[in-house]
Amino acid sequence: MHTLDVALGDRSYPIHIGRGLLDDPSLILARLKSPRVAIVTNDRVGPLYLERLERGLQANGVRTAAVVLPDGEAYKDWQTLNLIFDALLTSRCERSTTLIALGGGVVGDMAGFAAATYQRGMPFIQVPTTLLSQVDSSVGGKTAINHPLGKNMIGAFYQPRLVIADTATLDTLPERELKAGVAEVIKYGLIRDLAFFEWLEANLERLLDRDPASLAYAIERSCRNKAEVVAADETERGERALLNLGHTFGHAIEAGLGYGEWLHGEAVAAGTIMAARLSCKLGWLDEAAFERAVALFRRAGLPVQGPALGAARYLDLMAHDKKVEDGRLRLVLLKGLGSSVVSDAATSEQIAATIEACCA
Repeated sequence: MHTLDVALGDRSYPIHIGRGLLDDPSLILARLKSPRVAIVTNDRVGPLYLERLERGLQANGVRTAAVVLPDGEAYKDWQTLNLIFDALLTSRCERSTTLIALGGGVVGDMAGFAAATYQRGMPFIQVPTTLLSQVDSSVGGKTAINHPLGKNMIGAFYQPRLVIADTATLDTLPERELKAGVAEVIKYGLIRDLAFFEWLEANLERLLDRDPASLAYAIERSCRNKAEVVAADETERGERALLNLGHTFGHAIEAGLGYGEWLHGEAVAAGTIMAARLSCKLGWLDEAAFERAVALFRRAGLPVQGPALGAARYLDLMAHDKKVEDGRLRLVLLKGLGSSVVSDAATSEQIAATIEACCA
């Protein structure tokens, strides 16, 4: 087991990464405020891992309740969120009850938002079961639900007390979802870690083949990058915005097609290529570096072109992005491989031309 810390003063917490960690309830027991937990999962992950998690906790005197949500980005909304509140109230969960998110990014985001707001805040633990959630969404305290006009527009910053990334859960992860998680892994190399990007160029096939050592290394390196950024800028006033490379374009893809049509990582991959192409247009990224980025996403089996929604539709959806300030769209762009910046330097005409050039 490898352990990293997210350094946030008295709200600091560990990230445990390793194989078979679901079979070690002591990791969770050490973080409970009371011997009672509520577990949020979905109808795909629950049948695989819920009983094992509950059994380990119950054997140590912990009372458990569970709520099983429908699976998919399409259910990341108020109506499904209310199922969590219904279960918490029906089970008479208290403020000291710990909410555990067992699943991917949708489960983690929704459970975290519920924990932030139920009785004005209850303890929260992340047990991510997808590559994307293990390297990104489970770390850093971003919680949210979607709105038809924009992704993750309603939520809160609310840090977990613990993150447990059991790499054995990736054994059951569908191929498409594994590749979608790789998009977020590549992102860390592009925005701030050139050595990691080069490692991915040399080891991508091993990662896609689920080589345990490669997976563990990629997850740890990604989490270390994110933990450092979150510790420096918890509520995204500056550096943390860099973690959104490709996300402004990607969120427009998800909202424009309908949530769940493309996986989040697939939309981020296409969006990252748009951001990289726009960086070239501004003279910040050379063509050779751009082609290296395209080649890595293509090798990962990820889309390198966005859907043809039309530039006007993209721009309309992107206007709802959280990085819009004083009516100006700020984008995460590349100054080189391993170097990024948040900038409003691109004109609407340049962004529109980039979208048209990068969409199938």
